[in-house]
Amino acid sequence: MNAPSPHPSTAGLTPYPVGLLLTGRRVVVVGGGQVAQRRLPALIAAGADVHLVSPSTSPAVQAMADVGEITWHRRGYQSGDLADAWYVLVASSDPEVNEAVSAEAEAARIFCSRSDDAAAATAWTPASGHDDTGTTVAVLTGDPRHSAALRNAIVEGLRDGSLSARQYRHRAPGVALVGGGPGDPDLITVRGRRLLADADVVVADRLAPRELLAELPPHVEVIDAAKIPYGRQMAQEAINRALVEHAKAGKFVVRLKGGDPYVFGRGGEELLACVEAGIPVTVVPGISSSISVPAAVGIPVTHRGLTQEFTVISGHVAPEDPRSLVNWDAAAGLGGTLVLLMAVERIGAIAAKLVAAGRSADTPVAVVQEGTTAAQRRIDATLGTVAETVVAEGVRPPAVIVIGEVVRILDPAAQTG
Repeated sequence: MNAPSPHPSTAGLTPYPVGLLLTGRRVVVVGGGQVAQRRLPALIAAGADVHLVSPSTSPAVQAMADVGEITWHRRGYQSGDLADAWYVLVASSDPEVNEAVSAEAEAARIFCSRSDDAAAATAWTPASGHDDTGTTVAVLTGDPRHSAALRNAIVEGLRDGSLSARQYRHRAPGVALVGGGPGDPDLITVRGRRLLADADVVVADRLAPRELLAELPPHVEVIDAAKIPYGRQMAQEAINRALVEHAKAGKFVVRLKGGDPYVFGRGGEELLACVEAGIPVTVVPGISSSISVPAAVGIPVTHRGLTQEFTVISGHVAPEDPRSLVNWDAAAGLGGTLVLLMAVERIGAIAAKLVAAGRSADTPVAVVQEGTTAAQRRIDATLGTVAETVVAEGVRPPAVIVIGEVVRILDPAAQTG
C-alpha cells in the first residue's frame, strides 16, 4: 500500500513494494540499539540468517543473541562486513558509519535500509503487521508515523472482522464454540469476532451480544437458541443437532454464547456432540460474567489482604433440591468471595442456607443486572436482606450476585487504616 508522502526528505520518491523471502539468507544489521530491537524480530520470524555488527546492544537484543536467534559480532563496522549479504539494515547512531555501510551496499548492489535517512536508502522498511490467517499488511507512506497508524487500523480491522473480503476466503466446514463475553459487544475476543465474520450459520443464545448479529452479512443464517431462563427453551439436543447437521451440510457454524462456553454454558455437551459426529470443533474462550460483571461495577473478586479465593456457583437449582451438586455448607465456610450465576429466582433459599450454615447475615451482597450493557444496574444488600431486596427492586435475569467483603471495597465507610 503506497500513499503520497508529505515527508520532505522523501518527497517525490515512489517505492516499489516487494516481499523479500529471506529464509536462510544472510542479512546484516549494523547497530544494536532501539531501532534494531524493533526490526530484528521480523527478520528472525522471516527465517533470515541475521548478523548483527555493533560494539554494544540493548539487553533485549543481547537476549536474541544469547539464545542463538542472531549472530552478534561484538565490534564496530568494518569494510567487507556486507559480503554475501542479501539485505542490509543500517541502525547505528554514528552518521559516518551509516554513510560507509550505505556506500558499501550501493557498490555491491545490496538493498539497504537506513533508519537515519530514508532518502539516502535504497530500501524502506514498511510498517507491517499480521493477522491470524497468515495475511501480511505492509504500509509505505514516507512518514513512519502515518504508516504505523494505517497499519494498525488495517490489521485491527482484519483481526476483529470489521475489515473482510469474505468472498475470497474459504473456511472449512465445522463448528466454532465462541464465548461472546458478558454482554458488551466490544468484550468479545478478537478471534471470536473474526470467526463470527466468517460464519455461514450462527446459533445464538439470548445472552450472546445481540449487536454482533446486526453486523452479519445478509446471507448468514441466524438460529435463535432461545435459551431464556425459566421460559421457552430450545432443547439442548436440538441445538446439538443443528450444529451437526449444518456442519455436515458443508457450512461453517458459529455457536455464539454469552460469557465463556465452558462456564455453565453447556459448551462441553456441544463439543461432545460434534466430536461424536466427526465434526471438527474450534473452542474460543470468552470473558466470563463471573469476573467481568463484578469488575464493571468496581468489585474485584479478589483483593490483597482481604480474600485469596473466589468461588463461582450455579444457582439454577435451590440448595435443598435433590438435583443440586453444590456443597453449600462448605461454601458458607469459605472466607472468600462467592459469585452466583443464574441465582436470581433462588437467592432467598440460597441466602438462608448460607446463613444457616454459618455465614453472617450481615455479609455484603451486590446484585448486578445486565452487567456491561447499557441497562446495567447494581443493587446492594446483605445476606439477610437480599431476598426481599431483589423482589422489591424487580430484579430479573441475567444478573450476577457477589457475596463477600469485596463488595464494599470502594465504600470509604468500610475501609480501615
